Amino acid sequence: MKIKPDAVGAPPDLFRAIGRILSLPLVGILHLLDLIIGSLERVIGHRRMPYFFVLPNMLIFVIFVMLPLLLNFLFAFTGGSSILPENRPWVGTGNFERLLSCGNIWDVSTCREDVFFFAVRNTFLFVIVEVPAMIVLAMLIALALNRDIRLRGFFRSAFFFPVLLSPVVVALIWKWMLQTRGGLINTVLGFFGIAPIAFVLDGNWMMFWAIFVSVWAQVGFYALILLAGLQGIPPVLYEAAEIDGATEIQRFWKVTLPLLRPTLLVVLVLTLIRGVQMFDHVYVLTGGGPGTATVLTVQYIYRTAFEPPNNWGMAASVSLMLAAVLAVLTVIQLLLNRRQTESA
Repeated sequence: MKIKPDAVGAPPDLFRAIGRILSLPLVGILHLLDLIIGSLERVIGHRRMPYFFVLPNMLIFVIFVMLPLLLNFLFAFTGGSSILPENRPWVGTGNFERLLSCGNIWDVSTCREDVFFFAVRNTFLFVIVEVPAMIVLAMLIALALNRDIRLRGFFRSAFFFPVLLSPVVVALIWKWMLQTRGGLINTVLGFFGIAPIAFVLDGNWMMFWAIFVSVWAQVGFYALILLAGLQGIPPVLYEAAEIDGATEIQRFWKVTLPLLRPTLLVVLVLTLIRGVQMFDHVYVLTGGGPGTATVLTVQYIYRTAFEPPNNWGMAASVSLMLAAVLAVLTVIQLLLNRRQTESA
């Protein structure tokens, strides 16, 4: 027995009618846009239409990027506490001279802006410890995830998951875990009869945890980049090396590292720039404390600008110096990339 199509389900005409009704507002909006854009095209011409579509993005870029950059450059050479440029007196290089003024360069306490030098020292320590740790751990994770192991997809997602979390959320979670009383780590230590450790009151401990949390939160991103580089290496090269009798370590040093060098360079520069610019994780986790033990350069800029007495000129001067360091790192990356391209 044959069943007629009309007898099964709702009539097709009903669905078409509902679809037309629901699409009427969208069709009206599209017709209105077509009328506006068509009229504009007739006025300014077809060749100028691309500029019209680019204009909103350019306005946003100028207002929120270029204008603040110009104001920052102006503030670096002016003084006063007013945020209005016309009320700021010209001081020339006075801000830079005050920042770099020290009685003894090896004794930070003799500097006029000793907190600035503490911040630079902490940033340097943070970078030289975090960057190697980040690269080594990311490489180990990438090598492990590049193997044919069980639940490989799960582990890739697990290592990348912290990258998706907000830096504030990550820092708050670890801040709760590090509390002397009620913190998860000290609670676990208490089960083994170990006295609570005052992590938040010890500068060395807090710098360690600041680096640890930064690595924990970001290593998945760099591991993913290195994993993509590893998967771009032809397997036939490993097979040829294995036939020649190369051990696994020799294959890593002779095949993997040379071919992964461009990717490693990208990861190195990205981690360096991120380390120099570090703010969010450390600021929420430690607030720069205890004392000035974990104050980093960007946090010093923030505190100088937005905490009384709001020294905008000093903050702008430090930001220009930081921008110069980042520019040097970027130029080094470009030169190394060019050299590798030419030698390839």
